[in-house]
Amino acid sequence: MALRIDSHHHFWNTDNPDYDYYWMSDDLAVIKGQRRPQDLLPWLQAKGIDKTIIVQTIPSLRETEDFLKIAADTDFVAGVVGWVDLTNPEIGNTLEQLKSGPDGKYLVGIRHQVHDEKDARWLLRKDVRHGIKAVGAADLTYDLLLKSRELPAGLEIVQENPGMRFVMDHISKPNIKEGEIEPWAGQMKKMAEYPNVWVKVSGMITEADWYNWKPDDIKPYVDMLLEWYGPSRLMFGSDWPVCTLAGTYSLVYDTAAYCFSGLNPDDLAAVFGGNAVSAYKLNDFHLRT
Repeated sequence: MALRIDSHHHFWNTDNPDYDYYWMSDDLAVIKGQRRPQDLLPWLQAKGIDKTIIVQTIPSLRETEDFLKIAADTDFVAGVVGWVDLTNPEIGNTLEQLKSGPDGKYLVGIRHQVHDEKDARWLLRKDVRHGIKAVGAADLTYDLLLKSRELPAGLEIVQENPGMRFVMDHISKPNIKEGEIEPWAGQMKKMAEYPNVWVKVSGMITEADWYNWKPDDIKPYVDMLLEWYGPSRLMFGSDWPVCTLAGTYSLVYDTAAYCFSGLNPDDLAAVFGGNAVSAYKLNDFHLRT
């Protein structure tokens, strides 16, 4: 039986003074505190999830190192999408040091919170372009965390790096609450022309009305993605614990299952596991049981 993978979740401890969770504004107070592997495990077991991918939450190399250690100590974690400074001219050395460290085999990707940069074209800076190419040279996947504003720059980066693997986090965050279609749809459809791009069907309920959303608010976006990318380039991600602002882990999973209910068993296995294996180049080491 194929492994089932949650391709996107986080851990954190906002009480740790060494970390600056700059994005956790007062309206996110309910998710502050500690979120640890033992807090997530019961939800995974309830939905039959075998493996997960931890994703960075702040621009911190130390957090990446901590996540790699958590991965080594946690049976259900298959890999880590960490953070490095893309603007650092020595990024290649940084990546090599991370990969050669005691837990470095768990590093499967890199991400930066691009949608928090003031410049919508930040990705197209010369130093950032160099950094992204270094991620590809290290045979790591690059997660694009974008909104509609940054999608044109993201498209250029994908066009420049046809040999790299890219994952679009949270379907690039359309404003579901306001029913946004364009310009999101036009850009995401263009991105689908590049076979080295996958999309995480994640982070959607927090783009909807937190208190009044329903699965049918989500499904039209998933239907569009299925039309453009097909079931072989979409993957389930919970975005736990951010998702708990608008619903439980089980509700996120059940909503995804509803949106993909028309797929055949092979395609469902791909969306809920196999595509994450391909996008992050997971191997027997990562998927050990």
